[in-house]
Amino acid sequence: MAAAELYAQGTRVWIPDCLEVWKSAELTRGYEEGDSFLHLRLEDGSESTFPLDPRCPQLPFLRNPDYLSRENDLVALSYLHEPAVLHTLRTRFLETNTIYTYCGIILVAINPYKQLPIYEELVIYAYSGQNMGDIDPHIFAVAEDAYKQMCRNNENQSLIISGESGAGKTASAKYAMRYFALVGGSLGDSSMEEKVLASSPIMEVGAVRLSWVCRRGGKEQG
Repeated sequence: MAAAELYAQGTRVWIPDCLEVWKSAELTRGYEEGDSFLHLRLEDGSESTFPLDPRCPQLPFLRNPDYLSRENDLVALSYLHEPAVLHTLRTRFLETNTIYTYCGIILVAINPYKQLPIYEELVIYAYSGQNMGDIDPHIFAVAEDAYKQMCRNNENQSLIISGESGAGKTASAKYAMRYFALVGGSLGDSSMEEKVLASSPIMEVGAVRLSWVCRRGGKEQG
């Protein structure tokens, strides 16, 4: 589709902003080849322009329809780029207190810096036996998928937990381990869970000594 068709009057776009990182705007006039500016209206009603190089115009990112702003899988977005990802994650977190979002088989997590009631045993058993795409995004859904692959195909599995320092990698690893311990053990038998969770202090020590590795890469839970 030609740029003039995509960037018609009324089209919503994302433009860079020094405070908000990305700001939503609407084209008040359609783009035509050779234009030096896009004419925009911001969400606060103010008018603005977006400079273009007529020789090689870098048009702003297109905004997705509002009905996709709470989508639980980023690959379902019509336009997948940085402002679209950030807007979806922000909307889900601020409006529904949802910290998990899928991106295909990848789980994106936001550290809420508070306790959430989404890790109890009842939640674990609710995810047990479910398919990853059929239930809300959660670390338990990823753990269940790995667990089923281990049991069904008898193949080793790895969970790669990546993020900056303080992002919650260790906590995510603990929740995954607790899931394996409860689902893999017998009901009423806490010995397996205790053995698996007893490795947490070892993980903590490793996280402290190798924190620079975690910042550059991630943790692998195999």
